[in-house]
Amino acid sequence: MKAAVLEDVEKLVVRDVPDPQARPREVVLRVEAVGVCGTDLHLYRGHGNYNFDSQGKAIPLSQQPQILGHEFCGEVVEIGREVNDLKPGDRVLCDQGRNCFGEGRVPPCAYCASGDSHQCAHFGEHGITGLPGAMAEGIAMPALNCLKTSLPPEQAALVEPLGCVLHASDRAERAHGRYTYDGKERIRNVLICGAGPAGLLFLQYLRNVKHFDGLVLLTDVRDKNLELARQMGGTTINVARQDLREAVLELTRGESVHYLIESSGNSVVFEQIPGILRKQGTVLLYGHGHKGRDIGLICLLLYLEPTLVATIGASGGFETDGRPKTFRRALELVSSGSVQVQPFITHRYDALEEIHRAFEHDFQQIDYIKGVLNMQSPGNR
Repeated sequence: MKAAVLEDVEKLVVRDVPDPQARPREVVLRVEAVGVCGTDLHLYRGHGNYNFDSQGKAIPLSQQPQILGHEFCGEVVEIGREVNDLKPGDRVLCDQGRNCFGEGRVPPCAYCASGDSHQCAHFGEHGITGLPGAMAEGIAMPALNCLKTSLPPEQAALVEPLGCVLHASDRAERAHGRYTYDGKERIRNVLICGAGPAGLLFLQYLRNVKHFDGLVLLTDVRDKNLELARQMGGTTINVARQDLREAVLELTRGESVHYLIESSGNSVVFEQIPGILRKQGTVLLYGHGHKGRDIGLICLLLYLEPTLVATIGASGGFETDGRPKTFRRALELVSSGSVQVQPFITHRYDALEEIHRAFEHDFQQIDYIKGVLNMQSPGNR
């Protein structure tokens, strides 16, 4: 089959790779749609490498190339001999992380047993940690990682980033910082740094799931993103035209920020947080790829005694059938229309041979929000 293989930093090649094979507990999917994520861009540029050897050292792409793509859905075309609740023809979306439940390990590790599957002691992640991703004609996945769906492929593929936002929000709420939604000192304002797909999903989560009616600020430099944020109930700050600290102090009436969500992946934010965060406020570190700044910057932030929450992936426990609880919750929110993903899609790619444009050109464009690779198009048949 064909796949888009990252053979080295900024070297993406479409070539033949071996067809996937279904082990007893697995299914093979014909890939239908793949979301293009900022994490893919970090891997492409060499700003991140999450494929480690047994000593914890990163394995260069030149030694072990990576097929990208961790937000995806597909049609089941083959099932393993132990799979009895999926059949060829089913459309499914997937938790891309391999964990104890998906692999059938008994007993599960302590992390999977506590619902933290993305910290599984044996964890591997398709499209990120060396396991083949979905920017390919097919992929083999544990059956328990798959959820049946009737959503259109583009929307089904983008359930994954919402799952990550739900997991991150749950972790921040469990952290029990000074300011909470329903405690003695209420969260009265939230600042979301970055109005990309993640920031817009966080905004919808706050407004439509948590029903938070306080001030939600979003920062960005892209007018298109900020306009979409305004339509979804956010108050926007274009940091290319406004001084962030002055805008925050004015809009919060001098209170500063109670809860800050860093979803931009831009390291300059760490220079700005100490001037806008309320003492003992909560900071959710969601964005990645903070390349280019001295980590010593965080010292000024620590002086405020914040509640710092770091998060990755879409952990959240397992349903009684062994399937991922957070993904099912995310699927229900998208299916019901409580959270919309379609408005984010600004760029579409109709063949594997086109996907390089996302990394070489489109991510840098002012009108880019989210790209999706459509594997159903004639160019991929």
